[in-house]
Amino acid sequence: MGESTITTDARTNLWLRLLTGWHGLLAVLLLAGVVLLWRPGGELAGWLQIVGTAVLILGGIASGVAALNITRRVHAGRMISLVVNYLGFLFCLLYGMHVLGIYVGIDSLANTFGRGIPYLLGLILGYLVSAFGDRYEDYPKRQMFFRRVGSIIMLVFGVIFLVAVGILPGTISFVSRLAKPIPLLLALGVIVFGVMIMGMWRQPTAMAMSAKSKHEETLSGLLFLSPNLLGFLFFFAGPLLLSFYTSFTNWDAFGKREWMGFQNYAKIFNLDFAVLQSADQPIKEVVDVTVYDEVARFSIFGQHFAIAAQDKLFWLALRNTFVFSFLAVPLAVIPALLLANLLNSKLPGMKVFRAVYFLPSIAAVVGVALIWQWLYNAAVGYINYSITSGVELINSVFGAALVDPQIRWLSDTKTALLAVVIMSAWQWIGFNTVLFLAGLQNIPRELYEAATVDGAGKAAQFWNVTIPLLAPTTFFVVTTAVINALQLFEQVYVLIPTEPPGGPNNSTLTLVLYLYQKGFQRFEQGYASAVAWVLFAVIFGVTLLQYYRQRSASANY
Repeated sequence: MGESTITTDARTNLWLRLLTGWHGLLAVLLLAGVVLLWRPGGELAGWLQIVGTAVLILGGIASGVAALNITRRVHAGRMISLVVNYLGFLFCLLYGMHVLGIYVGIDSLANTFGRGIPYLLGLILGYLVSAFGDRYEDYPKRQMFFRRVGSIIMLVFGVIFLVAVGILPGTISFVSRLAKPIPLLLALGVIVFGVMIMGMWRQPTAMAMSAKSKHEETLSGLLFLSPNLLGFLFFFAGPLLLSFYTSFTNWDAFGKREWMGFQNYAKIFNLDFAVLQSADQPIKEVVDVTVYDEVARFSIFGQHFAIAAQDKLFWLALRNTFVFSFLAVPLAVIPALLLANLLNSKLPGMKVFRAVYFLPSIAAVVGVALIWQWLYNAAVGYINYSITSGVELINSVFGAALVDPQIRWLSDTKTALLAVVIMSAWQWIGFNTVLFLAGLQNIPRELYEAATVDGAGKAAQFWNVTIPLLAPTTFFVVTTAVINALQLFEQVYVLIPTEPPGGPNNSTLTLVLYLYQKGFQRFEQGYASAVAWVLFAVIFGVTLLQYYRQRSASANY
């Protein structure tokens, strides 16, 4: 027993010395990589060089701290060591798969997979033969015979399947690429990082590093959280920071970025306010029309004013976005609250109605927009047909002389945005109804019974019981509805297919649609990024305002 303990301690000490040396070497290599990154004629330049430098410096410092803490047997060293080695393992594995062409190979395999489907039936046949042998539990030899036959069938058809889908040429290409220096170093990195993770994860190593149960729970939690966390960092936080940096450049998505400072933001917010002598005075007489375009005119106490902007389309998009939000949010929230109250009853068939109202929420926006595009058709759409039938009915019954308006929903600047509002509110009502319904079902019935005893009617119960207790749900519904409204894009893009998007005459141009035009049609990625961050500021400000209003309203109850 004593010899076993001594051997185990010696092995653990060996692992710790190995890990200390590894992290010291890794720190030197990473910090030396900074020098190589900035050498003249390097492959990386610009923001990639800056990001790479930051990653190498942080990695080198973290690895050095890990080596120091492992030497002192501080548990923080174990945590840092596992994180550094885990990230290194993932980098070598994922980048190695790219260098070796595995991603392209998987795509090619998907194209040839159909040729091997018939041979998969042979695999199923072999499994069935093997499983058939389980019926002969009392006859071991017969059972073993069926299992061997089934295994042989699965092996033969498995090899045929691999040959049919072309896995052998891919394997040969993989091995030939693996012999090159960079893939070989990456493969070696996968092995080394993996071994170091295994060595630090060992229970004796953990005990030597003073690990406690809470530390193990934290590591297990981080391990399971890491796919989502890394996905957030690389596919959300990373692009977000890149977008912020790009907003200060004039990048066209292809060439190099040229730093412009705040010029993009200055162009967005460059406004000129002019005093007019009359309501119809030409704008060119009061502002420099080579720089500014007129956005709006208004009068205050008999004095006329004009607002001009360097980027007129941004302010038109902002106005349309706010008008859409002001109309669509109440239409999507108030009816949803009323419907939720109706669906909260115990009447038969309410589950069916709940499903019916929720169906538009799960339908694809493209499909919904195409259906509404047909309904809005001025010549054959059901909406105009219903209006025409109603006008004719009123004229025939009451002897009136109403004129059929023949509304051109999608081609008239006065009605195009309203058409988008109606369609969007219709689609959002079902989702909001379900949220309100969930909130209503959490309100104790005893409160309504007590209100009834006190003589409160249905209306009084709704205003004094339902509305106050439904405040958290209402805050969530209104906030999400406002955010969705401020991010309007798909509905306009599909429902009103004009070129450029946002027609007719920019009457349905929204901020996200304008961002799309700038970034992906005109390739002004720097300016589009600036517009995106302005939109973020607008959404953040509106959400913050709603939050404080909800808190103050809750404090009054």
